[in-house]
Amino acid sequence: MSTRVHSASVVPLRAFVPALEGMRALAAIGIVVTHVAFQTGAANSPLTGRIWGRFDLTVAIFFALSGFLLWRPHAAQARGIAPAQPALRYFWSRAVRILPAYWVVVVLVLLFLPNAGGDYRVWLANLTLTQVFVPLTLTEGMTQMWSLSVEVAFYLLLPVIAWLMVRLRGSSARLRIPMLLAASVLTLSWSFLPITTADAIHHDNWLPGYFPWFAAGMVLAEVSVGPQTWVHRWARRRGVMPSIALTAFVLSATPLAGPQGLVRPEPWQFELKIVFGAVLAFAMLAPLVLADTGRRHRVLEHPVMLTLGRWSYGIFIWHLAVLAVVFPVFGIIPFSGGMWFVLPVTLALSIPVAAASYALIEEPARRRFAPKKKSITASASH
Repeated sequence: MSTRVHSASVVPLRAFVPALEGMRALAAIGIVVTHVAFQTGAANSPLTGRIWGRFDLTVAIFFALSGFLLWRPHAAQARGIAPAQPALRYFWSRAVRILPAYWVVVVLVLLFLPNAGGDYRVWLANLTLTQVFVPLTLTEGMTQMWSLSVEVAFYLLLPVIAWLMVRLRGSSARLRIPMLLAASVLTLSWSFLPITTADAIHHDNWLPGYFPWFAAGMVLAEVSVGPQTWVHRWARRRGVMPSIALTAFVLSATPLAGPQGLVRPEPWQFELKIVFGAVLAFAMLAPLVLADTGRRHRVLEHPVMLTLGRWSYGIFIWHLAVLAVVFPVFGIIPFSGGMWFVLPVTLALSIPVAAASYALIEEPARRRFAPKKKSITASASH
């Protein structure tokens, strides 16, 4: 039986959404901001510290982008629009996209950053992106890689989720969003579970703890290939989604989402932060995907933002190594202030490093090893 959707109300599928590239650039810059704020001590400010600290929710945007871009082929396939990649092809394309540049960062950081070296466990955990499972392996210059470790876990799980939902096709595709929402709600109990881990390992840093952030993008993918709904109407109203995103961000900067700084939150605070991040990410991305007004986004589709979006993965993987060099080179003591000097310097150095990484490592690897695209899967990574 054919599962092709013939309804005229189905939103046309766009293989590439340029504004998402610009959003990726903003998310990468947001991550640099929160790390600079922490390492200069600005995140401890009684007035603005919570705001700088909550720029870490840009990770939610990255996770939602991955969820949207990688799940959309499966959402489209369930409605008979276009096929998804075979699993092996998908795994290979993910590996080609993230590993070459990442491995270069790992080797250079562990060899040359004075405080980043370690025994074989540090090398093995970082090379295999298993840092969130191995104690004391998130080392200087690469502590941000915890989120890449979580993202890789999502890459591995995604085909399994697709297989579990394979029967939800055609008219049953309407059940896919409720299933994803139910799974997200279920994972909100993750931090409450009494899971025993090794010292310095926290199970809420594993994929189940952050699944709602990926699911925000997966739900958006389902909405984007389905019929017109109230979500599309809200996405077209200029102030609705931005107001929702701003509200979620403001709430996340309160004690509801945990203490200031790196103090561990209570389980209920952690889960509220996850909810706020999922809402923020969905509200930030939905207008870019669903509004489809035919007009270019003046900021996110500006050539500079599109270029930074292409380099965003490099900005993400290199910026803490750059930051670790900025402090001694300029004679700045960590946690002693100077955010408004350290931030522009770190960005000014990280961007050309990221550009070189893209031109010399990422793009040559893609041209040499990546399979040619035969579906609507778009590039998805930090």
